[in-house]
Amino acid sequence: MTTTSPRMRGLMVLTVLGLLTQALPACSQLAAEPVAAGDVAASLEEVPGSDLKRITLNEHAAENIGLQTSTTSRDPKSGKLVVPYLAILYDSEGKTWVYTIAAPLVYVRQPITVERIDDTTATLSSGPAAGTTVVTTGAEELFGAELDVAS
Repeated sequence: MTTTSPRMRGLMVLTVLGLLTQALPACSQLAAEPVAAGDVAASLEEVPGSDLKRITLNEHAAENIGLQTSTTSRDPKSGKLVVPYLAILYDSEGKTWVYTIAAPLVYVRQPITVERIDDTTATLSSGPAAGTTVVTTGAEELFGAELDVAS
């Protein structure tokens, strides 16, 4: 029997909800209000040389998501790169990622390779340098915004 991690179940729920929210406007008889330019929660910009997107949130969106961060570090015993397990995202192909902060309110998904998971910490064989700020809470929402499943 295959078990699914709580993070993966959460990502699946978010994906289904994103798909359902696209169908709901067709069921509604209320006219949608136009969105003013200043109300846009996130903007996307291609990251040169990749298929990734740089996500820029407005302050209101970042506050609503409840973004929290931590930093990557080195394990004092092994010297290996470690991140909080909460920072790790799994895509539909099983690849692992974290969101890093490129500038205030600007987030970019970075690939990582997980070597092992010990309770709340993941040891990586590759990933962003020690000291890099990563998103621990709200990463799923960033992922949905990047893949455009939340709009």
